[in-house]
Amino acid sequence: MTSFSTAISKFDEYNSADPNKETIDGMPVAKELVYARRMSERLLKFAPGASEEVQLAARCQHIGRWQIPRSTYPADRKGYLLWRNKLKEYHATLACGLLKESGYGQEIIERVKFLVLKKDLRYNKDTQLLEDVVCLVFLEFYLEDFASKHEDQKVIDILRKTMNKMSTEAKAAVGQISLNEGARRLLVSAAKQE
Repeated sequence: MTSFSTAISKFDEYNSADPNKETIDGMPVAKELVYARRMSERLLKFAPGASEEVQLAARCQHIGRWQIPRSTYPADRKGYLLWRNKLKEYHATLACGLLKESGYGQEIIERVKFLVLKKDLRYNKDTQLLEDVVCLVFLEFYLEDFASKHEDQKVIDILRKTMNKMSTEAKAAVGQISLNEGARRLLVSAAKQE
């Protein structure tokens, strides 16, 4: 087994412990395992030539996310940002340990950490690629459910911020995503305000 396949297996094994489930083909599957697989699939679809480091970072993007619940931080925007930053550090630390166990050297481990921490977003092509995939996965798999739980203006504001983080290529790829009429309408409204 290569270091890459070992690392992917370790990431998936860890995420399989997520007690939160999503129903896939009638079967309950660990939510973060589903997310990790969606990240890998979307990355290979959007950028088939992505580097090994980007592929690893995509797969471990949310590793162990359930272990730091959103509810442990204040419900305001400041609390949200603190939670997100804590999660990035947590994901990076956890992933680095698993990469080392998988046989990776420090150079690749540091590169994956750099990506998971979203360093130099907009200026580093690999960080931007990872962010594009995060945004595309959100739009494809999570937008409709999110929109059903929040007021339209809040969703539009979040979509505007999401689109602002995306590259021109990623924005073009949004047109290929199948969305219900309501989600598509919100996305169009956000695009007009961008």
